[in-house]
Formats: sequence, structure tokens, C-alpha cells
Amino acid sequence: MIFLSPGKWWGPQDKQPVLAIHGWQDNAGSFDRLAPLLPAHIAILCIDLPGHGLSSPYPKGCFYYLHWDGLSVVRRIVKYFKWEKITILGHSLGGAIGFLYAASYPDDTDKLICIDVASPAFADVSEMVDMTRRGIDKFLKYENYTKKDEPCYGYEEMLNVMLLGHDGSLTLASGEILVKRGSYKDPVTNNYLFTRDVRLLSLIPCISLEVASEYARNITCKVLNIKAKPGSRYRCNDLYHAILDEIKETARHFEFFEVEGTHHLHLNNPEDISSYVINFLES
Repeated sequence: MIFLSPGKWWGPQDKQPVLAIHGWQDNAGSFDRLAPLLPAHIAILCIDLPGHGLSSPYPKGCFYYLHWDGLSVVRRIVKYFKWEKITILGHSLGGAIGFLYAASYPDDTDKLICIDVASPAFADVSEMVDMTRRGIDKFLKYENYTKKDEPCYGYEEMLNVMLLGHDGSLTLASGEILVKRGSYKDPVTNNYLFTRDVRLLSLIPCISLEVASEYARNITCKVLNIKAKPGSRYRCNDLYHAILDEIKETARHFEFFEVEGTHHLHLNNPEDISSYVINFLES
């Protein structure tokens, strides 16, 4: 494994890697337990999205449009390295970004693996105006935060805050993995602070169900979807499967598995999904 400032590279460096993208407020460590279970000849590049982990935050005044920003980041990486026919492995937000990329660049995408996500989170159109207003006001509030405003913790306290924030989705061992890239120690106070940009908490609605369905109908690559059971409590199962039904119609190949576990099953119990990922990658 090679450590990069904004990411981690697993496997051979002379091969085009699988691009692994973490979830909202997580980091590249999200795949620390799954990546070692994959065959040694498979290269994996796990990135920290902007404002997450060890990646730089956006300058003051720049809003985080998480899904669209992620789409641009992936395209920038692909163009920079001159990759062709890429494979994306994404958890949660990362899978949603992969969904958008596969739909936007179908000729440049070979395989898409989504873990406990079918598409970007969509909102009812009747809720979007209010969500936008609240999201922007929250962003302006957080933008004026200074170092003094950010909470600091002892290590154990920070770990507990992270575990509580994920509402039971993380085991203690998984939390310890994410906190490695998700926190830093203040050399003066010896307390810990989160590395992620607090402005990431400012969310505005991404797309409607109708728009998500249109993107789904443009996905033509091979697709593997692994749904956790019970998984994320923020997801409507009927709509999750409605998006998958759209993808099935146009995808070159489609696989779906439901696996016992929380939203972070790829980090908590990766051995339960590794065989599905391996078989799909080598197909």
C-alpha cells in the first residue's frame, strides 16, 4: 500500500486502478479493510474527496455541491491520468458520484460498484425550496467559523462523537480506522479536531426522482449493487429498487446482492461482500 496525501493506493502501480470513492464525511480509509481482501493484482486508488480526510477544503465563499463536485473530481482524475474504460467502487456518496459518472460518460465507464446506494439522494420537488434556503443559511453560518469555534476533544471523546454521528453504523474498530485520516492533534492543546470541512454539513437538494431515473437510463456499463440490510435508515427501499429497475434495462450486465449489515458493512464486515466484488471485477 502506498500512502498519498489525498488518498491511498493499493496493489500494483503500473496498472490502471479501480477508483474507490468514500461516503459523506468519511475518507479514503473507508476501504482499508476491503482492499486487502481483493486479489493482489488488482490496483485500487482510494481518494479523499475535497474537504474530507486529508484533502484541502474549498476556499471561503465556495459552496460544496457534493455530487456535482465529485463528478468533476472524477473526470479531472480520469483526464489527468488519461485513463480509459474506468471502474468505480463507491460507498454511499461515492457510489452516487459513480452513478452520475457512469451515466454522464457511458463510453468511458466499464464497471460500477455501488455499496448501499442506488443513486444520489433525491428530494420531493415540494421540499426543495425550503431545503435550499436552510442549506444556504447553514453554509453562511459555518463559513464564519474560526478555529476557536470548532470543537476539540480528547481521543476517546472524538471517537465517541464519530460513532454517535454515524448513528450505530460503525463498529469501534471501523471508527478507529476513519478517525486516522478524519482527525488531527493540535500541537498546542494536544486535543483532537476533525479534518473535514464543517461546511460539508450544509446540504441542498441534489436531484428529483425523475432526474435520477433519467440518469439511470443512461448507464450502460456493468453494474454491481450491494445493498446492506438493514443499511441506511435514510433510504426508501421502494425508490431504491425503482432506480435499480431503470439501470437493469440499459446496463450491459447487472448484479444485485443484499447482505446483512449496517450502512458501513464494507468496513465493518468486508469479508461478507468481498467475494461478490472479486467475482465482478474479474468477470
